[in-house]
Amino acid sequence: MNIYFLVEGRSTEKKLYTAWLTYLIPEFKRVDFYDQVNHNNYFLISSNGYPSILNDGIPNAIDKIQEVSKYNYLVICLDADEDTVEEREQYVNDFITKNITIPAQLEIVIIIQNRCLETWLLGNRTIFNPKQPLQGLLADYVQHYDVYENDPELMGRFNCRNHADFHFAYLKSIFKAKGLSYSKRFPGEAQEQYYLNQLKKRIDKTEHLKTFQKFINFCDNIRQNFR
Repeated sequence: MNIYFLVEGRSTEKKLYTAWLTYLIPEFKRVDFYDQVNHNNYFLISSNGYPSILNDGIPNAIDKIQEVSKYNYLVICLDADEDTVEEREQYVNDFITKNITIPAQLEIVIIIQNRCLETWLLGNRTIFNPKQPLQGLLADYVQHYDVYENDPELMGRFNCRNHADFHFAYLKSIFKAKGLSYSKRFPGEAQEQYYLNQLKKRIDKTEHLKTFQKFINFCDNIRQNFR
């Protein structure tokens, strides 16, 4: 079994998904080039944003998959941004229907990050406690919307120009309060297994982060089929 991961982000997604897949499907080894897959491998590549992931990323991925003829899954990971999950997924499905001939052996899985990858990362309940004294922007953010108690995927954009900007700023403030740093290029502690485990714990104990749950379910199914 081989998997082709196509992610939207230029930096963060490549690092986080690569780290997380090491923990979630350890039986699969990442290859550096798409034509190196053999048995229980995955290839991961960035499409450099949206809508490039539609116009360039998906057609290029299909071309490579047809060339190699060894892939079982194409997993497309992208942000919802200002759309609903259903709207963004429909855009992808419509593009594929109109422009792509899907190889017979290939299953396409669409993972929508609602609203963005940082939204998922806000689900770690151990990285900060809103009941402790908070300072600066973080205090304002928590007063506006407490991601400890409430679903990060339902949070608005506060006074930022879009949801992703606010969710990124919120996460960065949480990291800063813990003496840590977070950036698109260097996601830091978010790559660690303990961080992923806390996100999994969040979806186990609540109905929050439903799009993250879809990603975890996919990985769980892959492991079950592997066995």
